[in-house]
Amino acid sequence: MKTHSIFGLQIFVMKHFILAIVFVLIAAGSFSQSAFNAADRPKNLSDTALLELVEKQTFRYFWDFGHPVSGMARERSNIAYDYGDEVVTTGGTGFGVMAMIVAADRKWVPRDSIENRLLKMIKFLSKADSYHGVFPHWMNGTTGKTIPFSRKDDGGDLVETSYLFEGLLCARQYFNRHDRKDEELRNRITWLWNDVEWSWHTRGGLDLLYWHWSPNNGWSMNFELRGWNETLITYILSASSPNYSINADVYNKCWAQSSHFKNGKQFYGITLPLGFDYGGPLFFAHYSFLGLDPHGLKDQYADYWQQNYNHTLINYKHCVINPNHFKGYGEDCWGLTASDTYDGYNAHSPDNDLGTISPTAALSSFPYTPEYSMKALKHFYYDLGDKLWSEYGFTDAFNETKNWYAKSHLAIDQGPEIVMIENYRTGLLWKLFMSVPEIQNGLKKLGFESPFVK
Repeated sequence: MKTHSIFGLQIFVMKHFILAIVFVLIAAGSFSQSAFNAADRPKNLSDTALLELVEKQTFRYFWDFGHPVSGMARERSNIAYDYGDEVVTTGGTGFGVMAMIVAADRKWVPRDSIENRLLKMIKFLSKADSYHGVFPHWMNGTTGKTIPFSRKDDGGDLVETSYLFEGLLCARQYFNRHDRKDEELRNRITWLWNDVEWSWHTRGGLDLLYWHWSPNNGWSMNFELRGWNETLITYILSASSPNYSINADVYNKCWAQSSHFKNGKQFYGITLPLGFDYGGPLFFAHYSFLGLDPHGLKDQYADYWQQNYNHTLINYKHCVINPNHFKGYGEDCWGLTASDTYDGYNAHSPDNDLGTISPTAALSSFPYTPEYSMKALKHFYYDLGDKLWSEYGFTDAFNETKNWYAKSHLAIDQGPEIVMIENYRTGLLWKLFMSVPEIQNGLKKLGFESPFVK
């Protein structure tokens, strides 16, 4: 693997592995199931009822466990990184916003209550630290002050900001009534959206897009966003900005130029158009596509439905074939992506397989492989539920070879489960995001085809 390939994947792992030793020491975490008995979960549910239950239960992570001051999503359910209960996550909050839209649409929570939470969050963000309109990865949920992710990662995080606005733009489309509260929410989202200086991250007009900038450390993180990975959505939003957009050259000369962009080889008999050998962790097929509808989404480089479908099939087949002979793997137990594991955190994939299965991998793949995902869901719920099912849905991961079962939940793993199951069921978030006029313009600017782009 070339240097860019290694760095391109490791940057994500680094962003969740910082102080992993601390995490291991507190792996039991502060999360407690003392008032929740997994054995009491309903049995013999229809497929539809089971999907509804999983979505609704997982939503509680963002609703019941959301930060009481800011309303934003907490990074994780167990206290880690020496920041206690105050650390909230920008990207995970974007996923949580999309989950709240699902809750409003399915009437789990009154629409007004969801809207009030979103308004609290938007007002908090309008006063929180940002850097040329770009938010940090982490912030203090009470004060809005930046919590550094690492010594030099103490400023704007363009990728996390893109996940946030993937959710906020969906909310702007969903709350479309002509009344005072809806109009205020839409206006406040638009003000934040208009202020994000995506083009600032081209470092003065280069045909490059950079992940980080800090007033203390400038561009010293020096990480260019080169594909294929989880950051396609960052390019789409950067091209869609009404005030600070990038041009197509940045997309074609940075994103599409790397040692891990084009692939074309076969793995387990399946051709992989783009990305790392064997596809990498499955979150590549999830994070950008919570809002971007991959059906019919094409550009000069790939058909993105085919890319994500084939990537998911390779991941599934690897677990079924199970070349490393890990305990538990099979047709109903599969899914390798970034998650907690028995010795910290890792980006699991077929070529980085430690025996750890992450429920979010199979469940967030429902749009691509519904039959295989349903088998996994039933296994996780009915067979392993005593160890995995919690008041916030499934815990983050498990490794039967090591007899290890996480007690933790992560916002960036919880959110995609709800959103992608809903996209499989109704396409709700896809319809909202793809209807955003600025997004349609951005897709056209970058040369994308889509049924939503006329």
